[in-house]
Amino acid sequence: MKKIVLIGDSIRMGYDKYVKEAFGETAEVCYPTDNCRFATYILRFVHEWKKKGEWPDDVDLVHWNAGLWDVPEIMGDEPVTPIEHYAVQIARIDKRLRLLFPNAKIVFATSTAVQEEKFGPVFKRHNATIEAFNAAAIKALEGTDTVIDDLYAVTSTAPEECHSDMTHYSTPAGIERVGGKVIECISRELGIEAKAVDMDTFYPEAYPKKVIGN
Repeated sequence: MKKIVLIGDSIRMGYDKYVKEAFGETAEVCYPTDNCRFATYILRFVHEWKKKGEWPDDVDLVHWNAGLWDVPEIMGDEPVTPIEHYAVQIARIDKRLRLLFPNAKIVFATSTAVQEEKFGPVFKRHNATIEAFNAAAIKALEGTDTVIDDLYAVTSTAPEECHSDMTHYSTPAGIERVGGKVIECISRELGIEAKAVDMDTFYPEAYPKKVIGN
């Protein structure tokens, strides 16, 4: 059975159980219960998540994202994380993951699109900023064999039914759209099959913390 680790912010938290359900018969899927937030937060805590979750050393694939916590512009200021620093942290995380999971394929998922017109006057995310950060991350990963899973592309054209709010895709349609893209990428990279998930009977609460690790 293949072993997969998912790391990322609340976008990942919206599809992780869906992915686990889809690969239930072909892969062990692990992920932290923690929202992985900023790129710097992942760099700081990923080794602890591995230890707490008792994730194996022989993981076959790590699929990760970071960016939506780095791009907010608050009270008219620049993004919370300067883009140059973000790019450096992305490269450092990539190296850290390779140390923690030396046999794993590494997949970086681009940050997803937002409905920027729905943000208020104080806290904003802009798709142009997200696009710039995605491009910076991809450039930072040049020269590695990291695979890019372009979740921005699949969400930038997502219909209204996919959106649970201006940032997230936690509706059944949104989970299927984003989670389905993740499943497609992992299936291709590992050469494994995923089963179809019936959203009418899918029960995310079937995966308590003791099952998924911390």
